[in-house]
Amino acid sequence: MKNKYLIIIIVVLSIIAIISSPSKKTTYFNNDEKNNNVTIKDAETNEESTLDLEEYIIGVVAGEMPASFAEEALKAQAIAARSYALSKIKSSTKSYDLVTDVTNQVYLTISEMQEKWGSDFDYYYNRVAKAVKDTENLVMEYDGEVISAYYFAMSNGATEDVALVFGEDQAYLQSVDSSWDESVKNFAVTTTFSQEEFCTKLNIDCSNITINSIEYSPTNRVNKIVINNQEFKGTTFRSLLNLRSTDFTINISDTITITTKGYGHGVGMSQYGANAMAQNGSNYAEILHHYYKDIDIVEINV
Repeated sequence: MKNKYLIIIIVVLSIIAIISSPSKKTTYFNNDEKNNNVTIKDAETNEESTLDLEEYIIGVVAGEMPASFAEEALKAQAIAARSYALSKIKSSTKSYDLVTDVTNQVYLTISEMQEKWGSDFDYYYNRVAKAVKDTENLVMEYDGEVISAYYFAMSNGATEDVALVFGEDQAYLQSVDSSWDESVKNFAVTTTFSQEEFCTKLNIDCSNITINSIEYSPTNRVNKIVINNQEFKGTTFRSLLNLRSTDFTINISDTITITTKGYGHGVGMSQYGANAMAQNGSNYAEILHHYYKDIDIVEINV
């Protein structure tokens, strides 16, 4: 009887190990393509350069997530950045794969990291490099294809459906809870505009500012807003006024005050949410499986 129970335990543990371990899948790079390199265009100089994918991911994690974040959050960021990069590499029709700013992913060179971290460079660089090394070649797939792993800074308590922001239909980028973010410093921020500044940015008549209607998404973000009978998408309104998010409330008086919750487009992984999950004991796989639905974490062959 003891042997019977022992066999059952071994089988169960084996199944768990198979489920939780990344599996090798399609070879995404080969000698006839790009090897394991990525070509980036500098957003400021427009110069193009080619570098090793893992070296690039170090620069992205350094540029996109605070290096002080928990180790498992940094690992999750590395895998998300690698997945996003690979999806861009596979679909690129230009001489370069990615741009080095928020258009794609922020990338920092070593000298830029040194400027950012100063005397703490060695400490933070080693933290980032370790997170990248510990997740080397790992990406996320959905239905056998590497995913476009959007991520952002801080949610309003939930992430957003990708269709409402980017117009895409991706089953792995649906709204999920991210209530950890609500306790983050600067979760709610108020910005004040003069009436003239507000109207100029929106290109509307300023004689009588009137909010005609506001349409909200299920996560309380603004899908559409009509001001002075002029309709704006929530994402466009946010961009024109340089707001932190599309979860906002407006108060119109002698000045216009707008209070936002969260920071970023809201799709995919919340970086502050990932950090909170890591601090609460979640590992990188648990973080990624929470924010990206029904994905597999696999190892690419290079």
